Amino acid sequence: MAWYDNAVFYHIYPLGLCGCPHENHGETGACFDKLKQWADHAGRLHASAIYIGPLFESGSHGYDTIDYRMVDRRLGTNDDFKDFVEHCHHKGIRVVVDGVFNHTGRGFFAFRDLLDNRENSRYKDWYCNVNFWGNNEYNDGFSYDNWGGHNMLVKLNLWNQEVKDYLFDTVRFWVKEFDIDGIRLDAADVLDFGFMGDLRRICDGLKPEFWLMGEVIHGDYSRWANDGMLHSVTNYDLHKGIYSGHNDHNYFEIAHTIRRLNGMVGDRIRLYTFTDNHDVSRIRSKLNQKAHMVPVAMIQYMAPGIPSIYYGSEFGIEGEKQQGSDWNLRPDLNLSDFDENGDLPRLFAGLGRIKRDFPEASWGEYRELMLTNRQYAFGRVLDGKCIVTAVNNDDQPSHLEIPLPVNGSKAVNLLALPEENPEEGEAEKAERRARLQAMKDGLAEKAGQLVGASGEIRDKASDVKRVVETIDLDAGDIRSQVEEATGKLMEAMKNMERVYKEFARQSGTEGMMSSVSLPDGTGGLEIRDGKLILDLEGNSGLVAYIQ
Repeated sequence: MAWYDNAVFYHIYPLGLCGCPHENHGETGACFDKLKQWADHAGRLHASAIYIGPLFESGSHGYDTIDYRMVDRRLGTNDDFKDFVEHCHHKGIRVVVDGVFNHTGRGFFAFRDLLDNRENSRYKDWYCNVNFWGNNEYNDGFSYDNWGGHNMLVKLNLWNQEVKDYLFDTVRFWVKEFDIDGIRLDAADVLDFGFMGDLRRICDGLKPEFWLMGEVIHGDYSRWANDGMLHSVTNYDLHKGIYSGHNDHNYFEIAHTIRRLNGMVGDRIRLYTFTDNHDVSRIRSKLNQKAHMVPVAMIQYMAPGIPSIYYGSEFGIEGEKQQGSDWNLRPDLNLSDFDENGDLPRLFAGLGRIKRDFPEASWGEYRELMLTNRQYAFGRVLDGKCIVTAVNNDDQPSHLEIPLPVNGSKAVNLLALPEENPEEGEAEKAERRARLQAMKDGLAEKAGQLVGASGEIRDKASDVKRVVETIDLDAGDIRSQVEEATGKLMEAMKNMERVYKEFARQSGTEGMMSSVSLPDGTGGLEIRDGKLILDLEGNSGLVAYIQ
């Protein structure tokens, strides 16, 4: 499988994030140090790719391109961007840029020549339907096709071989000069299909696993995303279903949308799944209940597709269009103003880790397991193992008994698993080990106190004490060890809410483990008679691994 099949994207609108002037007055900026900080942040969220754009020289918002082969001077220089890509690649993060090939700005060299030379311009056929008997609001003395009724965006003639050759050479330049990993095609739903097919053939020979994704709003996505065209397109259908399905407390809408899309594109095409972007209101602004951010994120990541976070939404920021302007959707943000260890960014990081570590989350067959207006569960099944995602959009807790698509004996809450920091030094490792040792000792002491109780509590406390004492803090396989211990603890800690809460508090996973529910409602997982038994708090969810 290619890198993009299990990718998690972090979407950056650089002119907004960096607070650049809304109009290009010719002054060169220095924004890429800030962009590197946000790239590092994306890595901590376990994003494996960054979509950054628009990026190239333009007059205003970035989509009125003036020079395809020059980084927008408001951001920096070509060398700055080349260094940024190298920085991302060193972190294991791919970089995808905007390809604005449907139209240019009025400052693009070919259009400037058309303005100067009119009928005698050698570039008059580079644009669509140039009419020298017409006029426009700029008093050009001619008219032309545009995008969206905006004459500042002049539509290119993609049937003209010179235009195609120029754009294909531009892509070659981007790969050779910057080593980018893919292109997001702006306004792909109005691009010529022949042009996109030719572009695919060109790109397949430029770089292994070079990715093409198109902006498509509506329609049969398989017309654009297929083996001979683009690898993926924007999933606006699910984008709408996710927020309206929660606002209406109607999980049937989301489940129906996923079923329909699976029938449309099949298993081979993964759509680009987003909840907000630089053109639409922030997801938190669209949700009637802000607590729905949790189940929304879980569905976005665990349903079929390639999830994408729009910068800032992992912190729950809001934003809506104001008086027809999109700039409020594209704010200037400073990473130091946010808590990366808050509940919401930790949730996104946990979901990113699941996508990174568990192939079922990307390649598993989608199975709908349970569906009501307010509760929904689905599985991703691969090689006899399964990840189950269960969500609850009701304000009240819900008891769920979810039929499992595989034979399993153990369920592990994946969002409860701690992760080692790969960048920590020796001092940090020693400090972390000391904390773990203190946690072990404290838990063993708590369990030891309860061993003095009577009956079932004493027996379960003894089980917990034995599990805690067997944890080897120096073992290399910390992940599998914790997973195994977690399964034993979940079984051992029935009717032991006190020990459970102490474990969560001392391990620093209290918030993340709150979804783990036992049959008595204290918060645990159980498999019985082929069903996953759990209790979900209101407006919450859980991602469990069944094996």
